[in-house]
Amino acid sequence: MLKVDEQLVRKCIKGDSQAIGKLYHLVSAGLFGICLRYANNWEDAQDLLHDGFLKIMNNLSKFRMEGSFEGWLRRIMVNEAINYYRKKNIVQFQEYENVDFKVEGFELSAIEKMTQQELLDLLEQLPAGYRIVFNLFAIEGYSHAKISQMLNISENTSKSQYRRARLKLQELVTKLNKIPTKETIKSER
Repeated sequence: MLKVDEQLVRKCIKGDSQAIGKLYHLVSAGLFGICLRYANNWEDAQDLLHDGFLKIMNNLSKFRMEGSFEGWLRRIMVNEAINYYRKKNIVQFQEYENVDFKVEGFELSAIEKMTQQELLDLLEQLPAGYRIVFNLFAIEGYSHAKISQMLNISENTSKSQYRRARLKLQELVTKLNKIPTKETIKSER
């Protein structure tokens, strides 16, 4: 967990450029990791980091030195990512009603063998809607009800996007690790 030096934050609020640089140095790597999970590519992640850090600086005086500074930063970056895709009108969600949302589990041993970069590369291959919902639910821990409010979609659409993201990730992990599927086993017989 990131410890916040109140003096550093107060200097940043006053516009001290050295303090702002120090804060950026302390938090940028973690924030960029969040951006990479939501972005379509490296350049979009850099744009998100830039815009998100500006938003952090503009709202830093609102942080009351209570609770988790890391959580506060994360919320701003996630919201910035969502707003980024809304502005660009990149995300298109299909509405789904009455869908079976049961998803089979991943082959954990295959995922455990993957590097962080390989996982990020797989997430980047997901359509934007799948990726955003997957990140919000599986990584950030938001409920489908909360995601539906955040993205202005139905709860069923959130569940469906998550399910489809998981299925697509399973497919990508299988291809990456050359894990035989039921179909390939049948065709080899």
